Order: sequence, then structure tokens, then C-alpha cells
Amino acid sequence: MTAAATITESWQQRLTAELPKQSDEARQAILKWLVGENPDRFNEATASDLKILTQALEYRYQILHQRYWGVSPEVAYRRLIQRLSSLFLVRSKVRTWIALSRDRRRTVTDVLQEVIQEMLQSDRHLRQQVTWIGTCTRSDRIRNLLMLATLEEYCMRPIRNQPLLVYRFVNYLRRSQRGGMTQVPSGELIRLVSEEITTGDPDNSLSLLDIEAVAQYETTQQAEEEHLLREQVKQQFQTYLRDTLDATAAEWLELHLQGHTQEAIALSLNLSIKEAYRLREKIRYHAIRVYTLRENPDLVFSWLKTSLKDHNLGLSPDQWEQFCAERPPLHREILSQMKAGATLDAIAQACDMKPRQVAGEWAQIYLDAQALRSDSISA
Repeated sequence: MTAAATITESWQQRLTAELPKQSDEARQAILKWLVGENPDRFNEATASDLKILTQALEYRYQILHQRYWGVSPEVAYRRLIQRLSSLFLVRSKVRTWIALSRDRRRTVTDVLQEVIQEMLQSDRHLRQQVTWIGTCTRSDRIRNLLMLATLEEYCMRPIRNQPLLVYRFVNYLRRSQRGGMTQVPSGELIRLVSEEITTGDPDNSLSLLDIEAVAQYETTQQAEEEHLLREQVKQQFQTYLRDTLDATAAEWLELHLQGHTQEAIALSLNLSIKEAYRLREKIRYHAIRVYTLRENPDLVFSWLKTSLKDHNLGLSPDQWEQFCAERPPLHREILSQMKAGATLDAIAQACDMKPRQVAGEWAQIYLDAQALRSDSISA
């Protein structure tokens, strides 16, 4: 039995024992939420990593069970705000900001609610969690409770020995106060300050350098996500090559990504130079025409940032406008329908074409867009 299956079975038994009065649907929703979208991570983890992952499941469950489960969503929401407001560092920073702002009637609770609302709207991880929780259960009440537990767990994550919520609060300040010097009232002196704003209490200081820390954290997170996506694409494409072509093709990809020349790859794989170049062209065809556009487009487009819906095939606004204007009517129709979420089969039926023909046109559209993108980079 795999690690994922063992963990799932163990939690299923525990939930049945600890929540006997709950319906099977409710227990299944909690189980699905706990295990997460990618159960395979348990199978791929080392022994030390697996221990950390199981501890994380326990931590999430205790948050849900102790503070949110069994109460109404309204009571659960109040408990979340009370929990986050009780963090001394968060409370002191919010109070300092209120004292320095123009609206001193606001409370810590008011500000925290605004920060949480902004996080739900702009934080990519939380948006993914909202979508995932939506697939765990059809009950609005359970969805709300799971989301509140997720919010607490996420806000409490330690970043540089401070809760993540502290950085999100500073991020909120950066977005809500973009006016800068234009907000300085005329007739008042401008006071020079150090990197900290204080109100006389050393515990109530707001570091202006926190903004830089947030920027560094977000940059690091983005780099880590891109690296993970790249490794995922690489591993899955190697598996595809091994299953579709042969093991030599998968080995060629590994050597190519390491930066070896075709001559060095040919020598390592015991191929002639001609065979190495022929294999390169075959792999390139499968990479673009088959794997990227047919087998796993969502993963590859997410990594390359070339999806149609979110990135306009990787083109800038000016390039996208130029690209669409130069497309023939059929291509514009395909782009319009795919932007709206239509499948290739639905587009084929609407255009009185075969799905294979539409797939071929879509491939040509994507390749033309990438050619335009490459030309602009090299220019």
C-alpha cells in the first residue's frame, strides 16, 4: 500500500471514530480537504519529509476541530478574527498604523477584515484553495468552515520568524497608500524619519523595511513555483517520451537540458551525429505538436506563461492586438471560442469541421504566436 493510501485510510478511520454523528459526506469532505489536491506528494516524499507532511495534516485538523467545526459560520468567522487579532505582533502593528492614519476611529478588527478580504481576492494560494474546497463538498456551511480553517493556517505560517499575516498587512498598506508625498498636507512640516515609525512605545513600531521583505518573499515564492513547474514538466515529458518513443529519447532530453552539444549527446548515447540530430527533430515535434498542444497543455502553458485565457499566448497587449488583427477569420473565431472556454469538439461542430482540423489550426495559431514572441525578443 502506498503512503498516500495508508494516510488516507488512517484519517478515514480517525474521522469515523471522532466524528460519529457527522454524515459520511461531511467526513469525506474533511478527508479530501486534509489530504489536498496532490496526494502523490506523500508517495514521493522522503521519510523526513513524510513526517513533516503528516504533522501538517494533524495541525490543520486541530485548527478545524478545536475552533470551527460544530459552530455556525458566523461564530466561526468571529473566532477567526479573534484568533488573528490576538497575535501581539499583528495587533501592535495595526494599532500603530491606525494611530498614524487619518481615520483613528477604525479598530484592529476593521483593518484585519479588510486585509483578509484583500487576501481572498488577490492571493493566488487562497484562490486555489477556494476552488479546491469547492470540489470537496456541495454544502455551503462546510465550505465556509473549511475555508476559515484554511485562512487561519495560512495566516499563521512563519516567514522569517513572523506570521505570514504580518507581511500581508504590510502588503495591504503598500496598495492602499500609493499616494505617497502627494498626501502630505500643505502648511505642515515634513518630518524626516528612520526606517521605523514609532509612537513612543518600542513595542508599537512599524518597520518600513517590511515592504522590502514582502517583495523578497514574493519573488522567492514565484521562483520556487516556476522551478517546481519546470521539474514537473520535465519529468512528465520524459515519461511521455519513454512511453511513446523509447528510453533513448528520454536520455537525450536529460542531456540536452544539462546543456550538452549534439556531438556530446551522440557520443554519450552511442549514436551517429546524424541520428542525434534526427532524434532532436523528432523530440521537438512531439514536444510542441503533441505533448504541449494535446497531451498536457495546461501544465506547459502555466509553466511557460503562454496560456490563451491568462496570458494571451505570452504576447504583450500590443502584440496580441497585432496578432489578432492579422489572423484570418477562422483563426479569430477559434481564438474567440477558446477564450470563452469552448472545447475543440464544440468549435469543430460550430464551424462544421472535424476536430482534427480544428486541432491543426489551433496548433498553427499557437506556433505563429510563439514565432512573433521570439522575433520580438531577438529584435
